Amino acid sequence: MSPHTTSHPRFLDAVRPGRTHWLELPPHRASVRAARHATRARLAAWQVPDEVCANAVLLVSELVTNAVLHTLSERILCGVRLQPEECFRLEVHDGDLTGRGIPECCPDLDDEGGRGLLLVREIADSWGITRSPLTGGNAVWASLATAL
Repeated sequence: MSPHTTSHPRFLDAVRPGRTHWLELPPHRASVRAARHATRARLAAWQVPDEVCANAVLLVSELVTNAVLHTLSERILCGVRLQPEECFRLEVHDGDLTGRGIPECCPDLDDEGGRGLLLVREIADSWGITRSPLTGGNAVWASLATAL
């Protein structure tokens, strides 16, 4: 299965053509790169400033990495929506049906991983986790302002 754009998910609020983009990804490490590339391209097309775009790409990278490494998903949905109030929302939906949610992580100084959600907390203007009506798993979202 290779990454492809899909138009059927409707979790992002008030879907409007040209302002919402979805990517369906297989649960493979290569999907992280595909999600970064697709997010960068979409935000550049929307003329989002470079620094904000870089932060969004980092957020997507962390969220998709978590979905790939820590869930038993058959597919991952990655969405971005440009919102009228000068911000955009990123969403990553996994297929983890265990109901575990996202575990709290407190990495030691020597740990090589475990800091993804710490980065999300620091970079995003707001973020959260809910159950996905699209996959039945987790829907992790983050919002960023489009202006610096």
